[in-house]
Amino acid sequence: MTDRSGAGHPVVDPVTLEVVRHAVYAIAEEMRAILMRSARSPVLKEAGDLSCALTDAQGRLIAQGRDIPIHLGVMAFTVKEFLRRIPVDALHEGDVYFTNHPEVGGNHLPDVKAVMPVFHRGRLVAFAINLAHWPDVGGARRGSYVAAARDRYAEGLCIPPVALFLGGRPNPGMMELVLSNVRGREAREGDILAQYAANAVAASRLRDVCDRFGAEVVLRCFDRFLDESDRLMRAEIAKVPAGEWRGEDWLDDDGVGEAPLRIAVAVRAAGDTLTFDFAGTAPEARGPLNATRFVTASAAFYAARALLGPEIPANDGCYRAFAVRVPQGSVLDPGPDAPRVGGNHETSQRVVDAILRALAPALPDRIVAGGAGTSGLVMLSGLQDDGRPFILYEVHGGGEGGSAGRDGTNAIRVHMSNVMNTPVEVIESEYPLRVECCELRPDSAGMGRHRGGVGLRRAYRLLGERGELTTMIERMRVPPWGAFGGEAGAPFRVTLERGGERLRIRGKENRDLVRGDLVVVESCGGGGYGPPGDRPSDLRDLDLANGHITARGGRGPA
Repeated sequence: MTDRSGAGHPVVDPVTLEVVRHAVYAIAEEMRAILMRSARSPVLKEAGDLSCALTDAQGRLIAQGRDIPIHLGVMAFTVKEFLRRIPVDALHEGDVYFTNHPEVGGNHLPDVKAVMPVFHRGRLVAFAINLAHWPDVGGARRGSYVAAARDRYAEGLCIPPVALFLGGRPNPGMMELVLSNVRGREAREGDILAQYAANAVAASRLRDVCDRFGAEVVLRCFDRFLDESDRLMRAEIAKVPAGEWRGEDWLDDDGVGEAPLRIAVAVRAAGDTLTFDFAGTAPEARGPLNATRFVTASAAFYAARALLGPEIPANDGCYRAFAVRVPQGSVLDPGPDAPRVGGNHETSQRVVDAILRALAPALPDRIVAGGAGTSGLVMLSGLQDDGRPFILYEVHGGGEGGSAGRDGTNAIRVHMSNVMNTPVEVIESEYPLRVECCELRPDSAGMGRHRGGVGLRRAYRLLGERGELTTMIERMRVPPWGAFGGEAGAPFRVTLERGGERLRIRGKENRDLVRGDLVVVESCGGGGYGPPGDRPSDLRDLDLANGHITARGGRGPA
């Protein structure tokens, strides 16, 4: 299957290379299936707010599941940062380290990573890593989303890399430390065991691959995967017109004041490299909208790959041609104590939109107009009738932006928020809640030659005695942008109906609820692409017939 090069290294034949490639991809996919089947929390087992990957022994990303882009880009840094803190000679077979520390290739505290070294015949050959969003990691509020947080200590337990499993067995002392500081102890323990199981199976599968082909051959394949992605990405970058392209987007606010926060980027294309420079971005936010430098880089990687080479395998080699410059002390690289729970999925998407707007003149046929670039996070929590705590963590899709070739898709999660919705039947069977409405939101799409997609309307009634409502949502004040003359989409809206009164809820808010309260979520529509007057009349007629718009001239009242 292999020859020997003059340097004494195995040269892998094409058939072996492809067999190993598909084997490691299958391992990453199997990790996801195991984690979803084994987890206790609906946000994992139903919504799939998790990601899985394999790295080599140096922490270079080799393969990933078809999971959530913002997670996977961050995990390209996690093992590298982990190895700066945990020496290789301290690692043993069966150990699994858990961490959510923002400085360990991290994002926000609810995203907890499990890192397992993989040994073959005593040699460290790889790492299996998965990330799971825990519905609670402690903090001042249930669900660990605290709109009033002014530092990360209010947001929950920060876990440095610690071994919750040693030699394949739970580490009781460290396990107790973690479980004593989070809500929903039994469910969190189940999620931890599921994360362990996913990594343990991955390690076993990878050892089988090494047994079959030899560890040297497998590691040589890893190098080939990275080199191939590097070559393919550089070839695509070389097609981008040389020059500097500037763009910006805006956060609605920081959860404290009313002023929007600017995300600025200059994208420089030179030969086969791209540089993303975020000079001019707003300083560190007072509220929980700060991102980490790892999240910022992940968002830049995603945007570039989506525009230039979505079929290029996303591994460490794919990102070699990119340079990301983030000003320290900004909302994209704040100080160590900054609150950041919303920066992971809200600020990161502003980075993506800023890059798309920058590159629109250079790549007009590839970009899409602004879409529901927000998680649309609404969290409902409280106590069951038997006293057990409940936390429904639900994200809401909206309209995709229009593009040069088609209309935007309705009620979908765009860009990096690749999470499924929790089915109504699961919500009503597991929580004291009733879903009274789940439908498309007419008149929310931005019109254009190709219109944006329409948003979603969903309503939740609290059946328990008391509860809490948490929101972490963007695009409530700054709507999804239209491209090349297209209209903006309708902004996001959340209202609370209580006793005949209708109250507007802010995008970052914690509010107490009482029995009978109805929370109505109306997600934003996508922006249009091209002038609305260029839209063919037959497509306008179809929009009216399908109920996507109610006025022939375009969007009616939002």
